[in-house]
Amino acid sequence: NRIVCLGNRLVAEDLAGPRVHDRLALQAPDPGVELVDGGTAGFGLARLLDGVETVVFVDGVQGFGAPGEVLVVPGDEVARLATEMGHGVGLPEVLRFMPVTCDGPPPTVWLVGLESPCDEEAVRLAARRARCLARETNHA
Repeated sequence: NRIVCLGNRLVAEDLAGPRVHDRLALQAPDPGVELVDGGTAGFGLARLLDGVETVVFVDGVQGFGAPGEVLVVPGDEVARLATEMGHGVGLPEVLRFMPVTCDGPPPTVWLVGLESPCDEEAVRLAARRARCLARETNHA
């Protein structure tokens, strides 16, 4: 299983995912769970969907909850946010095309979203939720 934290370390408004990544990197790793700094990979995220049962993405979100709220959203709901022919390729677009891009069966996907702006408590809670989701289906 895999936890993939998304965001741009050079943009203050996009630090939610990297902050969670750094917090998780300081903790003892869970057996069978890989932690990945996904940065701003765009469609390159598709390669992170292969070979695992579960992928938990962690990213900042806007307009889905109260400031500092931590949301857990199933991957199919995130895929429905994909634009028909948008200019950018983000997580919703990657998940929308997951059935045709995966080698083998697609994984269960979750998004742990941190509503902007987020504080240390939200980062701590998001890290805990991501670990729990990644361990739930870990049969290693």
